[in-house]
Amino acid sequence: MSNKSTKGIWKVISASSMGTMIEWYDFYIFGSLAVVISTKFFPSDNPTAAFLSTLATFAAGFVVRPFGALFFGRLGDLIGRKYTFMVTLLLMGGATFLIGCIPSYETIGFMAPLLVLLLRLLQGLALGGEYGGAATYVAEHAPKGQKGYWTSWIQTTATVGLFISLMVILITKNVLSKEAFEEWGWRVPFWVSILMVIVSYFIRKNMHESPVFAKAKSEGKTSTNPLKESFGNKYNLKFVLLALFGATMGQGVVWYTGQFYAMNFMKTVQCIDSSQVDTLLGIALLIGTPFFIVFGWLSDKVGRKYIMMGGMLLAIICYRPIYKAMYQTTDLTLKSEIVANTTTVPSMKEVDATKTDSIYTTNKAYTDGTTVEEIKTKHFEAGKLMLDDKGKDKIETKITKTITNHDRMLLMFLVFLQVLFVTMVYGPIAAFLVEMFPTKIRYTSMSLPYHVGNGIFGGLLPAISTYFVTSSKDAGNPEFYLEGLWYPIAIAAICFVIGMIYIDRKINTLHE
Repeated sequence: MSNKSTKGIWKVISASSMGTMIEWYDFYIFGSLAVVISTKFFPSDNPTAAFLSTLATFAAGFVVRPFGALFFGRLGDLIGRKYTFMVTLLLMGGATFLIGCIPSYETIGFMAPLLVLLLRLLQGLALGGEYGGAATYVAEHAPKGQKGYWTSWIQTTATVGLFISLMVILITKNVLSKEAFEEWGWRVPFWVSILMVIVSYFIRKNMHESPVFAKAKSEGKTSTNPLKESFGNKYNLKFVLLALFGATMGQGVVWYTGQFYAMNFMKTVQCIDSSQVDTLLGIALLIGTPFFIVFGWLSDKVGRKYIMMGGMLLAIICYRPIYKAMYQTTDLTLKSEIVANTTTVPSMKEVDATKTDSIYTTNKAYTDGTTVEEIKTKHFEAGKLMLDDKGKDKIETKITKTITNHDRMLLMFLVFLQVLFVTMVYGPIAAFLVEMFPTKIRYTSMSLPYHVGNGIFGGLLPAISTYFVTSSKDAGNPEFYLEGLWYPIAIAAICFVIGMIYIDRKINTLHE
């Protein structure tokens, strides 16, 4: 490959990657701030229900991604790759900025969650058209036999987007006080995204159309009805279904378990201070990201199938031991409390003329250096303790653990292992999908299985798994924290079996 050709494809990757990274950043700040957002856009009388509603709203953006894939995939196969994913970039960026401008639930009531849901749906539609365009665009510039390596650079953008979102949130938290961040500072990461989108737009504006698509268009070989040719043709539909059930379905749940579920698990189940979680997760992602390139390159040499299937198999086998080790790292029943250092400070907060909150803040210290802040809030109305929806005393408990360096390092390693599984299944997937479909319907055909696998099966994971965990906890299951893993394990196992049986290595060269 000549220096001129290398320089050219690096320009393509830089332009495509930057825009895609920004779109992932936009999408992730909502998930990263789910705990805070649940208190701003949803009723505060039931924190668990509010958090689950936030995750459901987050998932809604994933559910509509297949529709975005169909709509923008069709446009991409009709008018071209470049202009289509410029539109998706602007749509995504505008929706993200506006989420940061929506007044809270206390100000505008149910209009707040309704507006958030609407903008999340717009984000999902835009992202549904973005990834297929970027992956197709890069693949159609890549030399023969090197699609895995070059498209793997696009695969890094999702993790880099999450990493940058964590860093922006972390910096904002450090610059502002805790009170200021929870009051209005959480909006800053949403506002910042519009600046990055503007920069990316001008970079993409100067890009040229994909040479493969331009050639097909000049020769009159583009599709007049991409949707019909993609899904109305039995031969092509077979490959769409194989891509979904034999690859992207499992890839989606492994991806979201290793990043989003791990983050929510540490914040909501282990109750670790969110800044510590963001830091250790960010470092684990930073260390793991180069392996996308490694496995993308390796897939050019040995084929995509066994690398992707190997990542799924490792996830199936290792998830429960990994999460059990994570939970035990901060399990207070396994630590020794320094009782003499325990302090409790009571306080009162008047909510309105008839309602008051009785707040007890307890600080505990443990021999290994772990510290815990426990805030119990009792809600009173007209002098009587209020009841929750189950008829029990309405007492809310919020626990925040500040963990030791040793525990942080162990958790970082356990998260890194999950990221490694992600790189195995995700690194080769773009090249795998591109090679399955012909140029004239590639954007449409590859986008749908990718976004159903990631948007439906992967995007629903946080809400489904969190529901399993909270239900098992209420039932008194001592290992409730592992119940949420059954969903990704089951989906990955089904995908692994289908992929091993039906995916043929010849797919790697089908439309290269």
